[in-house]
Amino acid sequence: WPEMEKAEKLARGAALKWASGVFYKSDQLEKLGQYRKREAQRTSSVQSRLKSAVHSYLEGVGVGLGQLRLALEDVRSVCHALGEVRQDWQGNIAGFKRLEQLRGMVSEHVRLATVVHNLPQVFSVPEVVMETERLIQSRRVLEAHTKLMELECWRDDILYQIHRAGQQSSDSQEIVLSYFTGVKQLNEELAKELWDVVGCGLTFVRHDPAIFVSAVRIIEREEKIDQIILEGRPKNWRQKFFEVIEEAISAQFRATHVDIKGPGLASHLAALQNNIMNDLTVVKHLMVQCCPPHYNIFSAFVRMYHKCLSRHMQDIISWELEKNEIFSVLNWTLHVYNSPEMMGHPDLCPEVDITTFGPLISHDALEQLQNKYVATVRDSVSEWMQKALEAEVKDWFREEEPETDHEGYFQSSLPAIIIQMLEENVRVSSAISDSLRGKVIGTSLNELESFFGRFRKALLNYGKEHLKDRLNPKHYLLYLVMAVNNCIAFRTSISTFLEQHGLTDLGFHGSPPSISSTLDKAMKKACRLLLDELLLDLQPHFVQLLSRSWLAGSDCVDDVCRVVDQYCNHFSGAREPVFQWRGGGGQKKETLQLTKAKFEAHSFCLTTQKHYSLGFRLKIYLAHLEPLILLFSGLEQSNQMTSVISSLSELIRLKDTTLLSLEVSGLITKYPDISDEHVSVLLDIRGDVSKEVRGTVLEVMEQSSQPPPEDYQPIFTDILVPAPVLTFCLPTVKCA
Repeated sequence: WPEMEKAEKLARGAALKWASGVFYKSDQLEKLGQYRKREAQRTSSVQSRLKSAVHSYLEGVGVGLGQLRLALEDVRSVCHALGEVRQDWQGNIAGFKRLEQLRGMVSEHVRLATVVHNLPQVFSVPEVVMETERLIQSRRVLEAHTKLMELECWRDDILYQIHRAGQQSSDSQEIVLSYFTGVKQLNEELAKELWDVVGCGLTFVRHDPAIFVSAVRIIEREEKIDQIILEGRPKNWRQKFFEVIEEAISAQFRATHVDIKGPGLASHLAALQNNIMNDLTVVKHLMVQCCPPHYNIFSAFVRMYHKCLSRHMQDIISWELEKNEIFSVLNWTLHVYNSPEMMGHPDLCPEVDITTFGPLISHDALEQLQNKYVATVRDSVSEWMQKALEAEVKDWFREEEPETDHEGYFQSSLPAIIIQMLEENVRVSSAISDSLRGKVIGTSLNELESFFGRFRKALLNYGKEHLKDRLNPKHYLLYLVMAVNNCIAFRTSISTFLEQHGLTDLGFHGSPPSISSTLDKAMKKACRLLLDELLLDLQPHFVQLLSRSWLAGSDCVDDVCRVVDQYCNHFSGAREPVFQWRGGGGQKKETLQLTKAKFEAHSFCLTTQKHYSLGFRLKIYLAHLEPLILLFSGLEQSNQMTSVISSLSELIRLKDTTLLSLEVSGLITKYPDISDEHVSVLLDIRGDVSKEVRGTVLEVMEQSSQPPPEDYQPIFTDILVPAPVLTFCLPTVKCA
């Protein structure tokens, strides 16, 4: 065989390789006899083992063949016996057919025996049905359930016996089922009664726990039957038990916005808190004893209350809620629900951890509700501010003087009303959360800024109405002073408001920059209206200044002093912080008016002698006006107005024209914004300046010109130089 030849070649090759390795050296040849003897013994041992294995195998084959011969003989004998049986059966088949009648009689006997056995039960079915119905109506549910189970067992037993007897026709089953129709109706009535008892379980547990316990026992009976009969019958009454309880709990939360609108919502939530705590107390101390431990009835009640209440709160926040309603919902959800007075009560916490059920309202819904609250606060604040402003504006047109505070300053209740309203909203929002408080403060400050803008616009309209008839309103100036004082009060109140709420570290430094700017605009508008009114009264008197009639001895200076003195009396009701601002603005405008009048003085010609009289008259004017200016501006030292007029007067009064360049140089140092045209007009007013001196003065101005400092308040920039006049006098004009 090829396999044997291949194996032999491999063996020879292996042997040759082994021999070449062993007999590599000549001294190893001496052991050749020993190797041959050892290998011969090994070969003999292998051959003996092979012979033994082959012999054992052949013996096993022989035994197997013997057993197969015995089996073949047994099979032949069985086939012979079966043939004999077949022949006997074919010979007796006619006798078996005569037993068919006996079989029918036996079947009829069995059926009749079944009927006889069930007749007492069948006849008693109507009576048992009536008794069971009576028990259900009297709420003896445990006894009624026992009777119902008997009826069901009779029905099922009869159906089983019919099936066992071989009567499986649908007619027989329908007859039985129709006869036991009342059982199905009783089952429905009993279930309805059970669920009524379960739904009112808390009431029954308080007054008659036996009925509730009976209902639970019936449910447990049905559960055991359901575990035995898994197909066709399971009622799952235990699951239905918890569903009915959840429906009963959910019924407590059925309310519409119309039913609990406004203050009714807070009352509704308070009632829910009271009812829930009462119910959970009854469940923990009474109902737990009426239910099997595996029901975990207390935890189930807490979970169902949380679930139903969560759905109810979702419905509530979907309504169009007002500010107070939103506050009630937020406060009840975030503070009352988890407080020791409710779900955080010590009696509940050890057994039930409410945090495992999730939040009552989702984080997103809660954030939206807070934003909605902030929006309602914004609308409410804006509406109240508008109403307060309208009332304030209405008071501006009264015939009576404005009210004064305890210090005698004109002031209304507007700042107190506005700040108190903001404080109230912030205080209420602080009861909810710090984040909501921050949002309310932010929107309140935004609305306050808008209010100051409307306040400034109201002042502007107030001034326009007064210009139509300067006699109305009667106390126009006093109410403007009151408006200025209100702005000062607002600034102080806002600073205090922010400090109380810890907002000074936000960089506001008293009040937010935008609010401060808007408030400043409103206050400046009121002050500007005051100064405009003053200048309107001073304008006729300013026109007479530096005129021929004034040089001739007119009393217009007394008229100016009288007007200023009258306004000082009106301004006595203004608070001190605004006095300097008002005075600074007033003195600048008076300076501009008087300086402008001086530059217009060259419209008439002065002789060389008259300009001394002009400077002297200006000195007298300043002597009369300076005390009132100091009183008006609230300053204790010489102010800008007297300094400018005095400097210009000295330039006009100067007798030595050679010193004009030095005087002009000092004037430029004090007032860098004075121009060549201004100086030229002053020289024209003198009327005694030669061309050489004029050229020297202008050259000095050109050399001394320098940019004004950053904090310099310009004076001459706002004074336009009149058009130049002819350098000679017309014959028809008489020089002064």
